[in-house]
Amino acid sequence: MIPPLIHLAAAQKSAPVTDWAGRIAWVVGLLVFVVFVYWLMRQGWKWRGTLQGDLPELPATPDEPGEPELTLSGRYHGSTTAGQWLDRIVAHGLGTRSRVELTLTDQGLDVVRPGAQDFFVPAAALRGARLDKGIAGKVLPEGGLLIVTWRHGDKEIDSGFRSDKATEHPAWVEAIDRLSTTEHSTTEHHTSTTEHTETEGAR
Repeated sequence: MIPPLIHLAAAQKSAPVTDWAGRIAWVVGLLVFVVFVYWLMRQGWKWRGTLQGDLPELPATPDEPGEPELTLSGRYHGSTTAGQWLDRIVAHGLGTRSRVELTLTDQGLDVVRPGAQDFFVPAAALRGARLDKGIAGKVLPEGGLLIVTWRHGDKEIDSGFRSDKATEHPAWVEAIDRLSTTEHSTTEHHTSTTEHTETEGAR
C-alpha cells in the first residue's frame, strides 16, 4: 500500500508551476493592442474633422427663440451627410453623443446638449424629419430614431435623436415637416415677389 502513496505524493510535487511571466506578457500585449486600436480610431476621428473643416460654425440660439411648440428629452446620437447614414460628421462637436433637450419653436430647432456644444437650426434651414432605425454607429428598431434633416452652409445634414418616450417621435416629424414646408413657401413667395418687383421697375 505504501508504494502507491509514494508515487501519488511525487506526482503532486511534480505538478507544473504556473508560467506567470508568459501570462503577464500576454496581458501586456493585449493592452498594447487595445491602446493602438484606440489611437488609430482617434487619429481617424481627427482626420475626418480636418476634412470637414469647411463646415461653418454652428448657429447659436437667438435671444428670442419664440414660444415652444414641442419639447423633448432624450439622446443625441450623431449627424451624417444627408442620405448617407454612415458618413459621420464630427466637425464642431457634431460627432459627440450626449444627452439632449430639444425645443421646437416657429423660429427653429434649439438643441441643448449637456457636456457638448449646443446649436440652433433656423426654421429656414430645416428640410424635414422622418423616423428611421439607424445612423452612423447606432442601430435601433425600425422607427426608433428621429432623423432631422437640415442645411448648414453648403451641406445637408441628418441628425439623429431618440426621445426618452419614443411615442413622441411622430408628433415631431409632423411638426418639423409642417414648419419647414411653411417656411419654404414663405421664402419662395418672397423671392418671387421681389423678382417681379425688380422686373417691373426695370421696364
